[in-house]
Amino acid sequence: MAERKLLAGQAVRRLRRRAGLTQAAMAEMLAVSPSYLNLIERNHRPLSASLLVRMAEQFDLDPRTLAAGEPGGGAVAIRRRLADPLFADLEVDRSEVDEWLAAAPGGAEAFARAFDRLGGSGGDPAAIGGDDPLALVRQEVERWQNHFADLDQQAELLADDLRLVGADLYGAMVERLRVKHGLSIRVLPVDVMPDALRRLDLHARQLQLSEALDAPGRVFAVAFHLGLIEARAEIEALARGAGFADRVAERLFRRHLGSYFAGAIIMPYTRFLRACEGSGYDLDLLQRRFGMGYEQVAHRLTTLQRVGMRGLPFFMIRIDRAGQVSKRFAGASGSVLATAAGRCPLWQLHGVFDRPGSLQMQLVEMEDGARWVTLQRAVSSQGWGGAPVGFAVGIGVEVGRAGSLVAVRGVDLAGPATPIGLGCRACFRPDCRQRSLPPLGRSLSINDRERGVPALRFAGD
Repeated sequence: MAERKLLAGQAVRRLRRRAGLTQAAMAEMLAVSPSYLNLIERNHRPLSASLLVRMAEQFDLDPRTLAAGEPGGGAVAIRRRLADPLFADLEVDRSEVDEWLAAAPGGAEAFARAFDRLGGSGGDPAAIGGDDPLALVRQEVERWQNHFADLDQQAELLADDLRLVGADLYGAMVERLRVKHGLSIRVLPVDVMPDALRRLDLHARQLQLSEALDAPGRVFAVAFHLGLIEARAEIEALARGAGFADRVAERLFRRHLGSYFAGAIIMPYTRFLRACEGSGYDLDLLQRRFGMGYEQVAHRLTTLQRVGMRGLPFFMIRIDRAGQVSKRFAGASGSVLATAAGRCPLWQLHGVFDRPGSLQMQLVEMEDGARWVTLQRAVSSQGWGGAPVGFAVGIGVEVGRAGSLVAVRGVDLAGPATPIGLGCRACFRPDCRQRSLPPLGRSLSINDRERGVPALRFAGD
């Protein structure tokens, strides 16, 4: 399977300047020509795997920092900002944006930060980081592409130890908490825990679980608290490294890391990846094999980016019936379908509520021609007091990487796809009958003498 090219000119230039090196000096250290390094820094050449290894050795570099994100979120995010009515008269086309990112990535990043700080976002509130704890945590998770190698490694070792105790993972974890950490498990009625699904009572040395939790939920809750204890050093290191000034953001990030570790105990990296590849990423089979729900499996799919043992780069998004996003992970996919604030009603993600339990596959095509295979399903979750709440969980992968999926067997991936956008305000398709608002920067064209099909017309169309 072909790997996506890594264009990281800005990151390489920043690394070189931080080290106080000229292009000639850095090129000599990396055993390449200065002209080749110059092309890399200008994003005219991708980083090869061998050069990436040499950079990691010479500069004690985590390679993931070179792929942590394109300036301003990439060309699509920059174009979304330029769609603001403020720039309507400039008519900046796609080629100009691409040239800008290649020639002056630092300037593009500076524009994006200034625009977001001043309250704009091209109709994308999610692009504004500000001081919102959720946005800060999401930014840090995406910086790591939702893959934390140290946590995965320790969780895999712990999972192997637990398997030696017995085949019942839940029983093995309960026993480890009791014997090694002096914590017992107690399941309490809903009326005793009306406002909580789990609670750690250190005075009683108990992990208390609500009876409203189903079996996968209890397993996950025990794994979560076991991870907070046994991976405390790794979680602390990651939390400190994030450098959050906001205390709430730091706590949210720790909770994410604890949940990540729990998922990695239940679905150990190597075994889970082999099961994915062996089954063609059969989600129903993966759920049964690892005893988890669709949402937990979907989240785990976004984390499979271990060096030398990568899975498919999935994104994941979770919405409620009102279309509000409560989870989003772009992972290594870089997909704007996960990161954008707006979504298209033609995406089946919004329609699965009417078909609970049914996994829906859809081939979609974005305005820029990018094509994605998306899988979506409606799920229910315990709310406060055990009241069920409903969500739609979608995952997706680029068409070029989706050939091994069991869900697309017999599907012509080069055939017709549903054209979708990122919400009406950020979509410029002129012939969409589902459109409810004009794009940013475009005015409505009203003709009292006729009425056509139910699609809005814009001046200039």
